[in-house]
Amino acid sequence: MSRFASFLAASLLAMFAPHAVFAATEEGLAVATFAGGCFWCVESDFDKVPGVVETISGYTGGTVENPTYRQVTKGGTGHREAVQIRYDPDQVSYERLLHIFWRSVDPTDGGGQFCDRGESYQTAIFVRNEEERRLAEASREMLQASMVPDAPVVTPIEPAGAFYAAEDYHQDYYTKNPIRYRFYRFSCGRDSRVRQVWGSQAHAGIGQH
Repeated sequence: MSRFASFLAASLLAMFAPHAVFAATEEGLAVATFAGGCFWCVESDFDKVPGVVETISGYTGGTVENPTYRQVTKGGTGHREAVQIRYDPDQVSYERLLHIFWRSVDPTDGGGQFCDRGESYQTAIFVRNEEERRLAEASREMLQASMVPDAPVVTPIEPAGAFYAAEDYHQDYYTKNPIRYRFYRFSCGRDSRVRQVWGSQAHAGIGQH
């Protein structure tokens, strides 16, 4: 199931197909890629993190080249909505980004996130090398051992592949359409569920919503 019907009409504004984005960065910057349900929300959360330079909403993890929003949310492409995060490792570490990611999603839900259901809304961490994999797996193990959350963590750790930027109207949606965005986020129950799962740790490193 895709987002509320009132938001689907926005797809008519997309005049250009997504394009592949690669991990090339400015000197000194690094890239992390997380899938955490609605990419509008993930983008909004990580834009608030000191050291994050840029976030791009897009699609990754699947087999279809240059997928569209309609294709991805319909299912069958294997892609998830995800966000590519360009950050300054001198200001924020990959470990810190992992810490923030976990506490901004429900990692116990394998069927999607909050009101958004289906493969395109499932969580995932996409790693680019063995060091990122080691750090991601260690953080997941520590999370499960802590018993917070109090259910199995099902978020997979997968190799990063081609990342396709989403249509222009999805980029920075929360700043372009703040009223619709806030209504969607509240109605979808994202923040209430994150607080239920994480308690006082909810949105650690991000700030208040």
